Amino acid sequence: MSEKTPVVKPHSHEGVYFVILGGKRRLATRNISPGFKVYGEDLIEYKGEEYRLWDPNRSKLAAAILKNLERVPIKPSGKVLYLGAATGTTPSHVADIVGRQGVVFCVEFAPRAMRELVIVCERKSNMVPVMADARYPERYSTIVDEVETIYCDVAQPEQAKLLADNADMFLRKGGWILLAIKARSIDVTKKPSEVYKREIAVLEDRGFRVRQTISLEPFDRAHSMVLAKYS
Repeated sequence: MSEKTPVVKPHSHEGVYFVILGGKRRLATRNISPGFKVYGEDLIEYKGEEYRLWDPNRSKLAAAILKNLERVPIKPSGKVLYLGAATGTTPSHVADIVGRQGVVFCVEFAPRAMRELVIVCERKSNMVPVMADARYPERYSTIVDEVETIYCDVAQPEQAKLLADNADMFLRKGGWILLAIKARSIDVTKKPSEVYKREIAVLEDRGFRVRQTISLEPFDRAHSMVLAKYS
């Protein structure tokens, strides 16, 4: 087989794949909307299926997977609440993972980002756009169902509290969260390590059992991903 011929292999995390091309190994998800690109990513055809390359420099979840995230609590047919969906880069890959039988509730507050997100949601029919402030989950309680997973990537000073408030309303007991902590968005006067410790303490006080904390460098500076279970 030519080095220019792609080979796709399943990752240990369900719904995630490796594309091996030109001697390099890249993350990917199976595209549930063939032919559609979200952020200019390459599309790879393999054995009748289409895969989207997943850029860890554009997606904190991809970066965490490459940094050995022990568990991706996003499964086929699952329901995910995504806080801080922005223009849909990572949410679109989450949508690929849960597949057409799953759903991703995409909460975004910025009107400009929402305009682009809606276009993605029109092509990824399992993505539900929700224009709202994630600090006030009661305002979208009639739209979002109970979910198995919450993914949070917001630029707010109290990220852990915000996530916990949403978990109290939407996350089933025993569910999981992934929190992308942006240290500079919380407190520029503190060392990132101090900020991470403080946010993790908030999660633990709110009933979460933290399973893993991963620095996202070199993909994202002063960012950390927290995996925790809701008890």
